[in-house]
Amino acid sequence: MTATGPRNAPDVVDVVALGESMVTFLPSRPGRLADVPSFDRGIGGAESNVACVLAAAGHTTRWISRVGADGFGDHLVEAIGGYGVDVSHVRRDPARPTGVYFRTAGDRATDAHEVAYYRAGSAASAMTSADLDLEAVRAGRVLHLSGITPALSAGCLALIRELTAPHPARPLISFDVNHRPSLWRGPHGPEVLLDLARGADIVFVGEDEAEQAWGVTGGPSRIREALPEPETLVVKQGARGAVVLRHPADSRASPGARRGLAGVPGATGVPPLERSRERGRAGGGGASRPGEAGSGGGAPQAPDRAVHPRPAPAQDAYEPAPNVDVVATTGAGDAFAAGFLSATLRDLSLRDRLRHGHLMAAAALTAPGDLAAPPARAHADRLAALDDTAWGRLRLGPGWTRADEEADEEARTP
Repeated sequence: MTATGPRNAPDVVDVVALGESMVTFLPSRPGRLADVPSFDRGIGGAESNVACVLAAAGHTTRWISRVGADGFGDHLVEAIGGYGVDVSHVRRDPARPTGVYFRTAGDRATDAHEVAYYRAGSAASAMTSADLDLEAVRAGRVLHLSGITPALSAGCLALIRELTAPHPARPLISFDVNHRPSLWRGPHGPEVLLDLARGADIVFVGEDEAEQAWGVTGGPSRIREALPEPETLVVKQGARGAVVLRHPADSRASPGARRGLAGVPGATGVPPLERSRERGRAGGGGASRPGEAGSGGGAPQAPDRAVHPRPAPAQDAYEPAPNVDVVATTGAGDAFAAGFLSATLRDLSLRDRLRHGHLMAAAALTAPGDLAAPPARAHADRLAALDDTAWGRLRLGPGWTRADEEADEEARTP
């Protein structure tokens, strides 16, 4: 990993995650929302989920958002802070409520699944760059964002555009597309998400998501054609596995690659090649070295600019997902992103980054809520180090994250 940058500077954390979190109500038993008699309270939010999982895995993280000056806001701040996440920069809004939602116990992919959101006019939807501490937002080795936040309001969209734009203190930008059609008020959501993803350094997108949002079919290589700029593109393929594609050293996006963005509200209008170069000069991609992705295209960084550590480029990779006895799918994508980012921060191989993503996702898939305790790092490292045959035989069910801990306890018990 690149050794430059204030890795240990005051207030700099491994990952800053910005976005709305809500209080979630989970049903006490299966059935329609109309029939469920009671609910258990939890927390849920794409970005805060990532921060919580990373903190539980031993990283320093910060969650930045707005919540209401109400009991639900108190609960969110206390619960997320309880994972070890820095919540000191979360703002309280006395005029707007904290968002909440109810969901059924069924799999999100089935017709029986129901979700009822009560987030319109929430405190988080009022986020703007004017009322957040942008220095604290940028004070991370990685800034993790998602496509949910820009859909909440015009102010949130402007905020995300500002954070992904060139800036001397811009950290590595991680962007999970998270296409939620119901959140967008107009027809331009997919185009806006595509434009934002093109400005990020690490992008997570599902293969089915790319087809739904952008009409892109044909697999990861076709998605790469639609997203040529990000240094790292992770394409999730559900139960099959995931693919990571590095930025080709000689990649140059033609102006035609942005066809369809003309006239889209908020589109930058900067051609992809020029935007990529600007990102490099502004500290978004780091100065290129011979043999690295982007070699020959980036300009050297000014010595007085804040530079955050960058992971060294690696080769493309595919890793199948392990067999999992699924309890619920909610939060699995966030957990995958957390696992991949954790391994990236540790400068592991691309194979191991994908495997750690799969393992974190498996922890979420085998638990009922949005958040699940991740496996201990040593346990995850041992599983990620399995040979291909053993990895292919791996099967994970409820409670698997505690198996290593319980085995150690048994070994210590006479």
